[in-house]
Amino acid sequence: MAGERRKVAVSGGKVAADERLRLLTERMLGKKLYVVLSTAKRGSDLKPHLADHLDYMIGLERKGVLFASGPFSPIGDGAPGDGLTILRTTTLKQAHTIASRDPFVVNGLRTFELREWTLNEGSLGLKVNISDQTIEVT
Repeated sequence: MAGERRKVAVSGGKVAADERLRLLTERMLGKKLYVVLSTAKRGSDLKPHLADHLDYMIGLERKGVLFASGPFSPIGDGAPGDGLTILRTTTLKQAHTIASRDPFVVNGLRTFELREWTLNEGSLGLKVNISDQTIEVT
């Protein structure tokens, strides 16, 4: 049944490590995504290009390419303007093309690093309010 943990036969009180690992991972999503780690060039002013950047990101969202995106909070070594974007693409080349077209990158205000990422664990909650036709994401 969904949501139930499978029991494994034990030998000598221990489950073989490979079998345990297989059972823990067999139903994981394993969705390949691409992470864009954006770094703002220090001293640059992003505000004049922020609307263009947001238009670009919202366009990616509407096409179903953008999984998630947003700025980091400026703590530690971080500075305003650094951010993270997660893309639904099938290749690193596609992710690179998308990241390089961001108006912040085009205008020389940000650089980026790309990483392939596998989404395995987590949860997403939706609350649909019928009376006012709104949706809340938790």
